[in-house]
Amino acid sequence: MRERNRYYLFSMQSIPFNKPFIIGHELDYMAKAVAQGHLSGDGSYTKLCHRWFEEKLGCRKALLTHSCTAALEMAAILCDIQPGDEVILPSYTFVSTANAFVLRGAVPVFVDIRPDTLNIDEKLIEAAITPRTRAIVPVHYAGVPCEMDVIMDIARRHQLLVVEDAAQALLSTCKGRALGTIGHFGCLSFHETKNIISGEGGALLVNDERYIGRAEIIREKGTNRSQFFRGEVDKYTWVDIGSSYLPSELVSAFLYAQLEHADEITAKRCHICTTYTSQLASLQQAGKLRLPTFDGDSNGHMYYLILDSLDTRTKLISRLKTQAIHPVFHYVPLHSSPAGRRYGRAGSAMTVTDDLSERLLRLPLHYEMSDDDIGRVSTTIGQFFAA
Repeated sequence: MRERNRYYLFSMQSIPFNKPFIIGHELDYMAKAVAQGHLSGDGSYTKLCHRWFEEKLGCRKALLTHSCTAALEMAAILCDIQPGDEVILPSYTFVSTANAFVLRGAVPVFVDIRPDTLNIDEKLIEAAITPRTRAIVPVHYAGVPCEMDVIMDIARRHQLLVVEDAAQALLSTCKGRALGTIGHFGCLSFHETKNIISGEGGALLVNDERYIGRAEIIREKGTNRSQFFRGEVDKYTWVDIGSSYLPSELVSAFLYAQLEHADEITAKRCHICTTYTSQLASLQQAGKLRLPTFDGDSNGHMYYLILDSLDTRTKLISRLKTQAIHPVFHYVPLHSSPAGRRYGRAGSAMTVTDDLSERLLRLPLHYEMSDDDIGRVSTTIGQFFAA
């Protein structure tokens, strides 16, 4: 019996949590980049990507980076973060959100999340502000917008900068404005798990003109190289701190081919989310689980379940894997991590974060998923609860 079950599992088509994909001219553009004889960054495909972001999203300046982590690090430098400064952010996020500021000597002050969107609870931000606070870093979880009007008002009244961690939120909007373009800075990711991919990759969106010149310098290892190539100075030299944040032109070529199909990719992912919801709604109505809430503002980045306990999540993961379906949970909250306890502090009670982080389960979602795949995942979940 055990051998037969093993054969059945191996013969079944696996449904991975994520799957990188090619949708258009990715390989052609990479070959053309090689033929053009320039691969080290800021070539023709990087410029095409910059123009796409600036025109499509409406940001003042877009600068490709080799990762969203790099974009966050650049934003921390542009915020002029100094040792002892404080930065307010959610604990339920990826480590880079905090690390970028800790590297500058800042103390991350963790604030609890909302139970509905899992975004930072805007009602708790103001109480966490101290004379040392310099910035707020909202994270648009699952591509769902934070309450940016409230956050920007708080920042204005307290003279703080806002860095949007929009790693999951490309083409999501908040009241008609693209996420990543509302704060002073926005940070995007094109990691292979995101909607639009280049393997690794990111972008810094600069929405305040005061910071554009310095952003270019920081990205170019602290030199005024961009000004030199525009003919604004007769030579370039070291003028500020910085690092090598440029992506390879191969990355930019791959990314541009994906951007050409960005609306199509987003529509497919939103379709997957809508289909999951229609097939799992009866389980929510029966009180077995909670489904995420999506609206027309979000980009279909993620589909998750909120289960009743850690034990149920563990058992459901096991059941799905017997059917070659591979779900995953998400972040260990930063405030409870070893480095989070060492470098940061809680700015509020973390009740919702602690609770939901143990009960959240992400379902497979990628561009090449079929309706049959979605149905198989949903059916297996239904059978689990029926049993």
